[in-house]
Amino acid sequence: MVASPALPERARVRIEVPRGSFAKRGASGRVEFLSPLPCPFHYGSVVDVMGADGDAQDALIVGAPLRCSRGSVHDLPVRACVHFVDEGLADDKWICSALPLSHRQELALIAFFRLYGLVKVTNDRAKGKRGATGYRGFVWAPGATPGG
Repeated sequence: MVASPALPERARVRIEVPRGSFAKRGASGRVEFLSPLPCPFHYGSVVDVMGADGDAQDALIVGAPLRCSRGSVHDLPVRACVHFVDEGLADDKWICSALPLSHRQELALIAFFRLYGLVKVTNDRAKGKRGATGYRGFVWAPGATPGG
């Protein structure tokens, strides 16, 4: 897995999957994954930043409810990063939030991505895909710590 670059202080996140959605859509709008659980946060990608997998850098928005419709763009601080691998390629998720994350939010993100990894690898195996897939760790952005 390729090491992720240093996290920026802020990111412009374009929403692809609003909180509560079951369908994960890519930037093109095509459904890429159907989840058995609703997404607990707004999920999207960082505008004009490529991830290690060659796709737009994944990002999500956690915290206070924002009005986030599909395609809306939000400029927020980057608080942390979930290290994830998808079919053997680094597929990190930048965690953005207007407010500092709590320890409870950190634990919820870790639990979500562990479960997501298990569901995704099961789905991948059913499609004949064999590369490693799953959660690989959580790191705080420089200067960010749990907010309470």
